[in-house]
Amino acid sequence: MNRWKTIVEPFRIHSVEPAHFSTVEERTAWLEEAGHNLFNLRADRVLIDLLTDSGTGAMSRDQWAAIQQGDESYAGSPSWYRFLAAVQNLFPFEHVIPTHQGRAAEKILFSVIGGPGKVIPNNTHFDTTRANVEFTGAEAVDLVIAEGKRPELEHPFKGNMDVVALEELILARGAQNIPVVFVTITNNSGGGQPVSLANLRAVRAVCDKYDLPLFLDGCRFAENAWFIHEREEGQQDRSIVDIVRDIGALADGMTMSAKKDGMANIGGWLAMNDDALAVQCRNMLILTEGFPTYGGLAGRDLEAIAQGLAEVVDPNYLRYRIRSTAYLADALSAAGVPVVRPAGGHAVYLDARSLLSHIPPLQYPGQALATALYLQGGIRGCEIGTVMFGRQPDGSEIPAAMDLVRLAIPRRTYTQSHIDYVIEVVTWVAERASELKGMRIVDEPPALRHFTARFGPL
Repeated sequence: MNRWKTIVEPFRIHSVEPAHFSTVEERTAWLEEAGHNLFNLRADRVLIDLLTDSGTGAMSRDQWAAIQQGDESYAGSPSWYRFLAAVQNLFPFEHVIPTHQGRAAEKILFSVIGGPGKVIPNNTHFDTTRANVEFTGAEAVDLVIAEGKRPELEHPFKGNMDVVALEELILARGAQNIPVVFVTITNNSGGGQPVSLANLRAVRAVCDKYDLPLFLDGCRFAENAWFIHEREEGQQDRSIVDIVRDIGALADGMTMSAKKDGMANIGGWLAMNDDALAVQCRNMLILTEGFPTYGGLAGRDLEAIAQGLAEVVDPNYLRYRIRSTAYLADALSAAGVPVVRPAGGHAVYLDARSLLSHIPPLQYPGQALATALYLQGGIRGCEIGTVMFGRQPDGSEIPAAMDLVRLAIPRRTYTQSHIDYVIEVVTWVAERASELKGMRIVDEPPALRHFTARFGPL
């Protein structure tokens, strides 16, 4: 199969929805109305929506069929038990607590274990993870390897945690002040880059040395397992399911957004082996989400996730998923557009800081590039840079480690012609990069400002 260059989608289109075409003049007015924030746009004013891959993919025929089996009993629904079995088929955690999405799992966990004086290390925290840590008064610390901060560098596992830096942090801050060590797979903020099994084992060894629990932010666990299968020595002949189980066995728990590798439009879970912690988290769940056998989800959602977890570990799907993302990254690289290399699993990340080197980071080159792509082609991406991560807990502002624009590809949604169009638009804008100007923030909230801030061009 691999001898052929054409990427064949491992599905046929069963149902379609219309795309929305518009003019540059219309998009200019809509951008102004939205305060130059792509989150504020109406979705029907977007032609190709690459804002996020979270909950935006197409569910399969079998997922829609599973929805019909949804049992909406308040407690002990059969749908809950199918969901539980699907999760525990892949992950070895005793306690599985369903939530309406991943950030709800984060909110519950960090509300229980966080607080002033606490430190939460991660390879790289994503936006809601960092916000939920900091909301409790705890400190979120990123410890990705040095290679993960260099967009142009080719490295098979740029999401790896710096194990030496982790141990130095533990010694400096005290193990008693570190309630958990997190690793995000794949590393979203760092370009969708994977973490190796060897690195997870090394992190596990440090955690064991200082008696610290290790948790995964497992949103894209299947994509990470595929990269391990393809890139890590000794893994090529193993099944994806076995690799996923090895990943899970190295951890004490996880948070999960089922809107990513759960292949569903909503849902998530928090899982762990600690009995006492599970009691506290379930109590918080009942207060904020719902009863422990539905956790803010309808029975039909639990069914869709259970089926999605069976589909996401299919090698044919993962081969298509990773190759189609690489197709976009490789074409842009060939056209001279700077992107994070190698390609991530769920998205291509444009290096806005490199492309727009004339725009200082505090004038938000990522936001300038993202809005230009929408203006010229109706493509909606997402800034992953100083807008998202520049504001510090004390109110100061510093440049983020990188200024990127993420083009996140929804699962099983767009065809190759859509991606070819994206290549044309991005290349056209990149050729005129010197004409783009920086941006200023007109209005912003105190936290997670990238979702609702309003901007103006400089």
